[in-house]
Amino acid sequence: MAAAAAAPQGRRCLLLRTLFRGQLGIRGCRSGVPVRQQQQQALRVPSASAEEITKRKGFLSEHAAPFSAFLTDQFGRQHNYLRISLTEKCNLRSQLRKLEGLQTIAVTSNGINLARLLPRLKEAGLNAINVSLDTLVPAKYEFIVRRKGFHKVMEGIHKAIELGYDPLKVNCVVMRGLNEDELVDFVALTEKQPLDVRFIEYMPFDGNKWNFKKMVSYKEMLDTIKQRWPALEKLPCEASSTAKAYKVPNFQGQVSFITSMSEHFCGSCNRLRITADGNLKVCLFGNSEVSLRDYLRSNATKEELVQIIGAAVGRKKKQHAGMLNISQMKNRPMILIGG
Repeated sequence: MAAAAAAPQGRRCLLLRTLFRGQLGIRGCRSGVPVRQQQQQALRVPSASAEEITKRKGFLSEHAAPFSAFLTDQFGRQHNYLRISLTEKCNLRSQLRKLEGLQTIAVTSNGINLARLLPRLKEAGLNAINVSLDTLVPAKYEFIVRRKGFHKVMEGIHKAIELGYDPLKVNCVVMRGLNEDELVDFVALTEKQPLDVRFIEYMPFDGNKWNFKKMVSYKEMLDTIKQRWPALEKLPCEASSTAKAYKVPNFQGQVSFITSMSEHFCGSCNRLRITADGNLKVCLFGNSEVSLRDYLRSNATKEELVQIIGAAVGRKKKQHAGMLNISQMKNRPMILIGG
């Protein structure tokens, strides 16, 4: 299990907080990626072209509400959501709650130690939980994770519900030949429990041996569930939401689909990410990263950081490269894409 860590200290924290205050809903989360040595490059401040700046200013002038130009890309997407991976290790320090403007402290967990640690985490200010669980069959769980622990995960889920986490998100990556036959069983969990079971299309990242044939599309999942519950209804959601939410009438919880592969949500993407080792990613599926850590260590000014971040946002592409191309790219994940 990994939890939100202590707040970064000193100048790094102060500068980033100052840059994004008032523009972003900052969300703390955990990264499950091993720390990787980044290739060192000459530290220079990139600048957006005059054409890009003009295009962004033109878009801004058409909107009544002011929004920082350096957080608006050339396609008019306003990036008001920042996800910061704070740690790759588990600890229970709680200074994060002292940060001004922090909206959510979240943890993505395998759930094995959740029941034991959750009371202290709740006291520390944890207010959102994602539990990763790809099967409801104990033997299959042991095959996937190569150890026992299914019953501990379920104990953790029940403990979270008992402590008032509503909804509690359960992330299930659906893979053909492994767990697509359990979709109905997962939905049934939402009948009497305040769960948001989130079915995630199998996505390519370094090391997960992604294969197109293993991917089960959102529409295929939806068809399977509707065979059992024809009255399944779609719920309204924000334009920038990464998930499509549904609910079986009279069920306490709901189900969601994260459709990154079959129906991407690039057009409404408002997210920026900072990895645990200080790199800015403007696209989860892009392998381009900018080391804010290195710029901060080289004593970059606030104005220079604005230019650096603005240039990175300005380079953001209209959409990701497509599932087949992504599968061949070197790209490290940030614990799924949920929110």
